[in-house]
Amino acid sequence: MAAPKKKVGRPGKKAEAAPKGPPKGMASFPEDLAGTLKYSEPLGRHTTYRIGGPASIHFVPASNEAAAGAVAWAREHKVPYLVLGLGSNVLIRDGGFRGLVIKIGKGLDAVSHRAGTWKVGAGLPMPLLARKTAEEGFGGVHKLIGVPGSVGGAVFMNAGAHGQDIASVLISATVLDPKGRIVDKPKKEIAFTYRRSGLEGYVVLGCALRLEQEEPEKLKSELTMLLRKRREGTPFDQPCCGSVFKNPEETSAGRLIDRCGLKGRRVGGAEISKVHANYIVNVGNASADDVLKLIDIARTAVFKEFGIELELEVKVLGEPK
Repeated sequence: MAAPKKKVGRPGKKAEAAPKGPPKGMASFPEDLAGTLKYSEPLGRHTTYRIGGPASIHFVPASNEAAAGAVAWAREHKVPYLVLGLGSNVLIRDGGFRGLVIKIGKGLDAVSHRAGTWKVGAGLPMPLLARKTAEEGFGGVHKLIGVPGSVGGAVFMNAGAHGQDIASVLISATVLDPKGRIVDKPKKEIAFTYRRSGLEGYVVLGCALRLEQEEPEKLKSELTMLLRKRREGTPFDQPCCGSVFKNPEETSAGRLIDRCGLKGRRVGGAEISKVHANYIVNVGNASADDVLKLIDIARTAVFKEFGIELELEVKVLGEPK
């Protein structure tokens, strides 16, 4: 019997092994901190846009203390650091982030409640909290079922939907303060405004919420209605960051962009959504530059047509390629 022929594959580049350490000139990250550590990690894997170049160091802390240790290391060695949750409401540039990215997720996602007080880790996805609280008969955050971020991001941005925001039910936030201390900051010390908390310089690690008991069937019905509206009114099933622009007073950014005839406008793999004009969606391997060009097109058109300067809600981070 003739020997079987060897399969010959196409010639090509050998896959590069992931770096085992930080870039040259950057201090070594402490490997004794509890969590998951990776180097040169593509941030497109960690954003709802599915866009973003690599992080020099990517760390998912398994405890509040590990998160504090990571920040302390970055400050000591003068390494830029960035805190992410689910990666919604951000656009990471194609050059990525030369520094440390701390992802608040698994390990900081515990949830418990007693007598209407809910204690929630910052890494818990907001839709999961909205659903869980409603299922157990507590209203107050169920209207945020469509917010695509984490609880920490919701507190930091004072996320809201359907007339409800996180500030209205917050008792306190557990934060890492600028001095590196883990403290509980009461609501009265947080300067909440529309889509802002004034917590720049702090890292949100968790929060306590005061929720009121309501009829579970009523909450379940409301959740169903809100999810239906989300499916009908937003491109919920396409990679995006959520709303790109803040709504100006007495109107909406989506309505202004729509009136400029920009729905469906495309640059590269990015498109102004045909469903909702305040969403720019990744329709296929979009780059951050593609999205930024559409942002500029929309802002220019709205200013020219209506004299209104649209303000970004999405945070643009990282370096160009």
